[in-house]
Amino acid sequence: MRVRDMMTTDPIAITAGTLLKEAARIMVRSQVSGLPVVNDTGHLVGIVTEGDFLRQEANRDRPYRLSLLDALFGDGEPEGPTAETVGEVMTVEVVTIAPESTLGEAARVMARRSVKRLPVVDDEGELIGVISRADVVNAFTKPDDVIEDEVREDVIRRLLFLDPDTIEVAVSDGVVTLAGELENRTETQLLEELTRRISGVVKVDSSLTYRIDDRKIERNYPLS
Repeated sequence: MRVRDMMTTDPIAITAGTLLKEAARIMVRSQVSGLPVVNDTGHLVGIVTEGDFLRQEANRDRPYRLSLLDALFGDGEPEGPTAETVGEVMTVEVVTIAPESTLGEAARVMARRSVKRLPVVDDEGELIGVISRADVVNAFTKPDDVIEDEVREDVIRRLLFLDPDTIEVAVSDGVVTLAGELENRTETQLLEELTRRISGVVKVDSSLTYRIDDRKIERNYPLS
């Protein structure tokens, strides 16, 4: 399954000129932890998250001390946090993902970069969606019978052009069991790998066998 299949396609977005208080209200009302920031043409220019608000609030009651030079040559007034708009606190180097990326890729990016959501952008950098950790988790709640149907119809019949009745498929709590005999080793490996890539599949237990080891034939008779 791809990011485009699970992402929110009409994400709430704000502009750099949005007031911080308004952005906070939107986040609370929409129950999201971050908001993408776009320009007038809908292209992503940044993101503002709960962390940005926390840092702003943490600085609010910090004692600001004047340096000796400021005290002697400045106006004598310490400065506290003065940000009022999203553009002043947003992160501009945004971690994004493409709509054709897999859910596994999205999960790895979120884990590696410690982010809860990823803006989805097209080749031109235009925001077209948002995918969150919850979206990825929801993919793993897919019922076993739906997974079994995808293995039989999408993988075995449509992708590999095989007869589903010749292969035993069982699914329990996301664990797919495959059994039967296929024509060659390549078909066996493809079936196992494509099944692993189905969203909601936790593990593949395979006892598939094959009649011909076509990989060995290729090694013995390399193509010229």
